[in-house]
Amino acid sequence: MSGLKSRTLLVSADPAHTLGDALMKDGIGGTPTKISADLYAAQVDPIAEMDTNFKTIFSYFASYFQAKGVDDTISYELAMLPGMTQLLCLLKIEEAARSGVYDAIILDMPASGEALRFLYFPKLVGSLSMRLSGLAGLVSGFGRLFQPYFSSPAHSSDLMKIEADLLHKLEELSKLIFDQKVTSLRLVANADSFSMENAKRTLMSANLYGINVDMIIINKIMPVTRSENSFLANWTHLQQTRVIEARSNFYPLPVKEVPLYNEELKGIEMLKQNAEILFGDEDPGQILYHEKVFEFKSENSGLTLKLKVPFTKNVDFLVERASDRITIKVATNIGHIVNVIPLPAITLGMKLKAAQLSDKNLVISFEY
Repeated sequence: MSGLKSRTLLVSADPAHTLGDALMKDGIGGTPTKISADLYAAQVDPIAEMDTNFKTIFSYFASYFQAKGVDDTISYELAMLPGMTQLLCLLKIEEAARSGVYDAIILDMPASGEALRFLYFPKLVGSLSMRLSGLAGLVSGFGRLFQPYFSSPAHSSDLMKIEADLLHKLEELSKLIFDQKVTSLRLVANADSFSMENAKRTLMSANLYGINVDMIIINKIMPVTRSENSFLANWTHLQQTRVIEARSNFYPLPVKEVPLYNEELKGIEMLKQNAEILFGDEDPGQILYHEKVFEFKSENSGLTLKLKVPFTKNVDFLVERASDRITIKVATNIGHIVNVIPLPAITLGMKLKAAQLSDKNLVISFEY
């Protein structure tokens, strides 16, 4: 995107701090570093961010654990709540968007259901800012409740101020994340069953939470060669099969492929070449898809799942339920296509009721 004269910020949540290696640039930290004319990069350090912006809350929880007899070192580890890195990265996005400096902001973070829960978190918590006065009383009461456990008075006023600021940021972040004209999620998967299944589960979770997904990228595709090496030939055939399955399983999302290079994909020039392969003359900043692949509708008797499928006639298809997933098997003129769809947790207590085809939508009903 920076090649299109769009000022772009790349933010990484990778705890291994690989952003510097990928860009071949040292010294990338929490403050955006200029990489090229229009490209900036930041590596979120959760400890530094916590110390700078949320030290009062961090210390408050750590002190509570210490007062319970927990070792000092472990107390601070416990105070760094699970998923805190992802949440701090999201707050970094809000900060960058509020600055108005950048045309595009890219966040690289693990594509998992856990990460998506934190993407949904602002929508859940942000609405509380409408009742801020009540929250202030709650925080104040919370501080008084636990004050006997601390060696020094709880800083309730500091906590209230930080809570108010945090809720405001979360509310603004929520507006960004759930605006499908502004934000989209792009999933990257390798051409193997495990990675594909993980991407499908993430797609399902994103649609469930209301986060737009507009593209699937299949990574590290081996070139098709007439090699006599059975090992390479088998892997090439397997990957090509997975790509074909992906175009069906992720329908109607655009599926793009990234080749396996003969060296590590890093450095600005190689990344530009890779962008050319992915997007060509397209603007990588445009949102390529705006609809849900999976739609869930709660009903009194259960739940309805509607998903888009690449066939429009009542051809032979079979839908079966197995634990937390359903299998859709469709007969085509080139053989059977099988798609395994992960299900949300709410369906665990339900049974499959019916499945019917309507236009390009397969409607599957579950009941208690």
